Amino acid sequence: MGAGQSGMGAKGGLGEFPECCVAMILARLDPPEICRFAMLNRAFRRASLADFVWESKLPANYEFLVRKLFDESPSRMSKREIYSLLSKAVRFDAATKEIWLEKRSGRMCMAISWKGLKITGIDDRRYWSHIPSQESRFHSIAYLHQVWWLEVRGELDFNFAAGTYSLYFRLQLGKPPTRLNPRRACNLDQVHGWHIKPVRFEMSTSNGQHAVSQCYLKELGGWVDYHVGDFIVENHHVPLNIKFSMTQIDCTHTKGGLCLDCVIICPCESAQGLKKAQVL
Repeated sequence: MGAGQSGMGAKGGLGEFPECCVAMILARLDPPEICRFAMLNRAFRRASLADFVWESKLPANYEFLVRKLFDESPSRMSKREIYSLLSKAVRFDAATKEIWLEKRSGRMCMAISWKGLKITGIDDRRYWSHIPSQESRFHSIAYLHQVWWLEVRGELDFNFAAGTYSLYFRLQLGKPPTRLNPRRACNLDQVHGWHIKPVRFEMSTSNGQHAVSQCYLKELGGWVDYHVGDFIVENHHVPLNIKFSMTQIDCTHTKGGLCLDCVIICPCESAQGLKKAQVL
């Protein structure tokens, strides 16, 4: 009898929750969970389309990103549409830069290809080669044969969301295997000169932040992210200019056998998965 009374007291199911209540629940979930719940029934599907559900998942600078990356007015798009576009890697500035959002946190990350940097002697094939590579986000890396003077510089103007960011150079000692022989180990024959003097990494911002680090390049045959420094953004409405560099300009010796892929900028909390090198 007790069981019968209990059954009589149970009314409806998930589909009878008011749509506004469902939307408030979904707003507390992360994006992958919202998408899973949206498949339960029509009520959850409709609730998952609400702008306020997705606005909290977007970075604070999303309006700037929509205009910058898609040349579109944010007011013409739903917040779900904007999130969907930004959650995929988006190239800009002649495909030399790429932005993507971490799906769970909504934090923005950026990679700048070596093609978007100023590299001394980069077009002289005696010093540098441009190599196709599946290990790069941009499917291409710059390989250094040998130079006396190494200088790589970059500059960026951007409206970042408020937070603390880290900047890294992604490098590898050793020439990667070719597409025809992808299982071959890195060729280390040309690696030389990096143990004599450290490489100097430097970064400065238009609001007065500055960082310098030095590091001997030691790790062979694997990609390593060399930390340049951190910077803080307080207001996403104010564009920030960042200048950064990697140099080894001691001309007493040559150095070579280095691969340069890209520069990575990401929130400090997102840098845990990077393979980092110890700096001096």
